[in-house]
Amino acid sequence: MSATATTTTATTTTTAPPTALPGPGGTTIPVFQQPYAFGTPQQQAPPIADGMVPVVRRIETDRPYVFITIDDGAVRHPAAVELMRKSGVEPTLFLNSKHVDGHAEYFKGFDGLASVHAHTATHPDLTGTSYEFQRQEICGNAELLRAQLGARPKLFRPPFGNFDLTTRRAAADCGFTALVMWTAAVNDGVVQFQAGGRLNAGDIVLMHFRHTFVEDFLAFLERCKADGLTPVVLDDFLADPKATV
Repeated sequence: MSATATTTTATTTTTAPPTALPGPGGTTIPVFQQPYAFGTPQQQAPPIADGMVPVVRRIETDRPYVFITIDDGAVRHPAAVELMRKSGVEPTLFLNSKHVDGHAEYFKGFDGLASVHAHTATHPDLTGTSYEFQRQEICGNAELLRAQLGARPKLFRPPFGNFDLTTRRAAADCGFTALVMWTAAVNDGVVQFQAGGRLNAGDIVLMHFRHTFVEDFLAFLERCKADGLTPVVLDDFLADPKATV
């Protein structure tokens, strides 16, 4: 009498990561997957030359990457953490001392979700002002952010996008590695372009901590999906020139 052997084949099912998640107020948050391990240097910042930080308006890359930056910190929107966490997008924040001082706990809530960099102490137009004034605004902002949020910033954005050679020299003397501008902006839920009608690889996008934070952040995410781009971490592409990439 013969025995018949039977075999059982186990199948493994994998669940695709979500492309969207429910968000605040009945919104839908587009979700992005990290194309590399965030926090890993990808490119170095241009070198400091003639004692002045380089000016970076966009990132030169052949990959479909885009960068979101958020300025000031004036409106501490309660939905910001949820939007960053669910979307998988890690912005770069350029914060003023006057908005952080006394509200450090709110900004500490972005630890692991965003990086913090400098935007002066009081948000003045720096052009034409003295070296000492600019150094006080820039260095003082960096030191306050270090003291209250735990890390000294390395990137600097001038208020209103206005700067002169004195600004670049003061920023270098304060230990910064780059002055960061932008190529597109989000206002009132609309992405606005300096040129053309879409986002392109390497674009740096500006938005602000405003009451329209949800509308603005979602508009940026939806525009990225429409244009086939993935938001990644600006810091990773402006790494210290001594960093290994």
